[in-house]
Amino acid sequence: MRHHWLRFLALFLPALGADLATKSWALHALEPGRTLEPIGPLLPLTLSFNRGAAFSLHFGDHSRLAFILFSIIAMLGLLIYYHRTPASARLRAIVLPLIAAGALGNLIDRIRWDLGVVDFLGPYDLGFMQWPIFNVADICISCGAILLSIALWLEERRATI
Repeated sequence: MRHHWLRFLALFLPALGADLATKSWALHALEPGRTLEPIGPLLPLTLSFNRGAAFSLHFGDHSRLAFILFSIIAMLGLLIYYHRTPASARLRAIVLPLIAAGALGNLIDRIRWDLGVVDFLGPYDLGFMQWPIFNVADICISCGAILLSIALWLEERRATI
């Protein structure tokens, strides 16, 4: 069991650290609303604050409190789910700490100020739309959610064979 939680921390702490460090860098190096392209359109950097959730989803004046409560509940759920994850579910055991790190990274921003979550990667012009501005926590959550879906699908498929 101890090894199980050491693996969690070994994945969780670097992901959380990367999120917090890059947000700190963005706050000190970028100006709100001004886009820099240090390596051209491949890496647009624009400091932005998102008071909502993914794609600026929000609940009006109560968004901050709602997302703080939702994030705390989600974190507890992720920890319980990780605790109950069997050793054979390796991919699930890898992605849950990443999702948890992303959730905590954005929760820290919501708790520390009412500006919103620090975003700085983007926007990306996809030719048919502008991809929104995001951060490392969002990458951990999004990629983790996709990989978790794949992990659960593979686990279910193995169970039926």
